[in-house]
Amino acid sequence: MPTERVPAPEGNDTLHPTTTFPSRSFAGQPVVHSAAGATMPALGLGTWRLDDQETERVTRQALDIGYRHIDTAQMYDNEAGVGRGVSAAGVDRSDVFITTKIANDCHEPEELVASVERSLEALDTDHLDLLLIHWPTDYDRIGATAAAMANVHAGGLTRHIGLSNFTIEQLDEVEHMAPFEVLQVECHPFLQQTELRRWCDERGWIFTAYSPIARGDVLHDDTIRDIAAAHRTEPTSVALAWLLAHGVAAIPKSGDADHLAANWGARSVQLTDDDLARIDDLDEGRRLIDPDSAPW
Repeated sequence: MPTERVPAPEGNDTLHPTTTFPSRSFAGQPVVHSAAGATMPALGLGTWRLDDQETERVTRQALDIGYRHIDTAQMYDNEAGVGRGVSAAGVDRSDVFITTKIANDCHEPEELVASVERSLEALDTDHLDLLLIHWPTDYDRIGATAAAMANVHAGGLTRHIGLSNFTIEQLDEVEHMAPFEVLQVECHPFLQQTELRRWCDERGWIFTAYSPIARGDVLHDDTIRDIAAAHRTEPTSVALAWLLAHGVAAIPKSGDADHLAANWGARSVQLTDDDLARIDDLDEGRRLIDPDSAPW
């Protein structure tokens, strides 16, 4: 596997080696790409607030339907459920894209590496496809955290690394500290994150939307319901199709098999330019995930 070198993030001239992994096609999947070479299925399964047993069941159901992107986190305490679900589905590991995220109390380098090893054991895999810093906590130590992420990547424990819940100001400071190539934040028709999406587009990063159906709020919006009726589909499918049309990856969570199937159906919803413009006009900055520790 070819390697590159990137500057160390703490102000010295040390270079960290980084590993470039072969790209995958995920045939039959809508995909998104980073300029650095990541290929990720654009529509995935989110597992936030699913317990370990639910996660096992839903992961298997999602993979049976056709999903190939599963998103979890150390803080969700359900990585083992993802691992069992992947195994039970019988899908080859090379055909599944698994994302997890570093817990807020694991940002120091030694603990970060140990936490990744625990995640790999729980997920029953020898590598992650994507590892994210979940929240920019302990930001005064972000250089050390980024250096540890770069080294985890260089060691082959994860194919790609990225960030979650960072502001543009933080991204400007951090983008060159490690070979990051993905940003994951809350994004849906009522919080469209236009500036963050533009920032990612300009740098060739993948932009991923969590809570993409706004915790179900899209079900009650007249505009989205009207568009869904015109396309004989569900409002959730319309919201997801809108994100996919804008080149955004989305990881809706569902514990219900029918909802999983409806979300998966977003791939075949072809919104018109007028549909897209009407949904674009729904942005109102409605943030649903807003903990006291958030950086905004």
